[in-house]
Amino acid sequence: MNMLEMQLDYPLGETLPESGKAIEIAPGVLWIRMGLPFALNHINLWLIEDNYQTDTGLVRGWTAIDCGISSDATRDAWEILFGDNSSPNGLRGLPIVRVIATHCHPDHVGLADWLCSRWKAPLWMTAGEYAFARMMSASLPGVDGSAMYPHFKKHGLVSSEMQEKIAERKTYYAKLVPAMPSSYRRMQEGDAIRIGAHDWHVITGFGHSPEHAALYCAELNLLISGDMVLPRISTNVSVFAVEPEANPVQQYLDSLDKLLSLPAEVFILPSHGKPFIGLHTRITQLNDHHTERLAEVVTACAVPLSATDIVPIMFPRPLDAHQLTFALGEALAHLHKLWFDGVLRREQGEDGVLRFVVQ
Repeated sequence: MNMLEMQLDYPLGETLPESGKAIEIAPGVLWIRMGLPFALNHINLWLIEDNYQTDTGLVRGWTAIDCGISSDATRDAWEILFGDNSSPNGLRGLPIVRVIATHCHPDHVGLADWLCSRWKAPLWMTAGEYAFARMMSASLPGVDGSAMYPHFKKHGLVSSEMQEKIAERKTYYAKLVPAMPSSYRRMQEGDAIRIGAHDWHVITGFGHSPEHAALYCAELNLLISGDMVLPRISTNVSVFAVEPEANPVQQYLDSLDKLLSLPAEVFILPSHGKPFIGLHTRITQLNDHHTERLAEVVTACAVPLSATDIVPIMFPRPLDAHQLTFALGEALAHLHKLWFDGVLRREQGEDGVLRFVVQ
């Protein structure tokens, strides 16, 4: 455990759910954990006991918060949970009556269509997240992998090897999210969603994804934070081809400020890492992290530098193609904040590459 983690409180210690098993983390709230095939090797999913109003009346079951990627391993883990009728912490034979996705990234929404179809359950998302998931699952121009290399080439990535590797990722999202439900129920900022015996309030966040939804229950003192607040790692904030002039670092920091209105002792259920207490401490840590990153970038930009030049300064380790795309997006996001703030100016060289330098 690093020094920053030691400032947080982990009430469950090292306890983790086994694959296909659940842990009751609060009355009627289950924690499950699914594997992922990349460096971030797991996602936490949540099940809340519910009485959902359908056209034929109330149906007792579970609301699922996030889904995991579309893979045989994830489906198998879900099937084990569905078949566990005896465990007090299992689904007890009850159906999934609603699926809520915090945001559009594959590990959160990949199996939404499968779950919704299997249980004839509705999907709830914010409009921004649902729209992006539909666009990316369909591999529409601008959000598919083919848009990525020209975008990053303009910011200094000139490598035939990387071009080939990025080209191989053209249908990366669609493989992990092969389909999306054709309709959804919209969530938005300030909504109070009744799930079972309690109200859960929607808190939207920006910077990491288009319109991320966290869920806060005052009665249970729980915050399902999605990817907005994670205990071990900083949330990725990137500039991508579909929105090349974005300022996601500023959006993310503004979103963190909104969460400071919640109690400091709220129990946080994050999408990655272990549930923890210490919201205000973690927000301070994340603000400090980005302040340090921005200072590094300003110092480096005493001479004109591209986002590709900034990557080894912010990420001084070997990166594969998957990691490089996120690192480049994040480097550009920090350059953009400083550019929007008037600290840096942006100029285009004769080679067509955009570089940033201190004003």
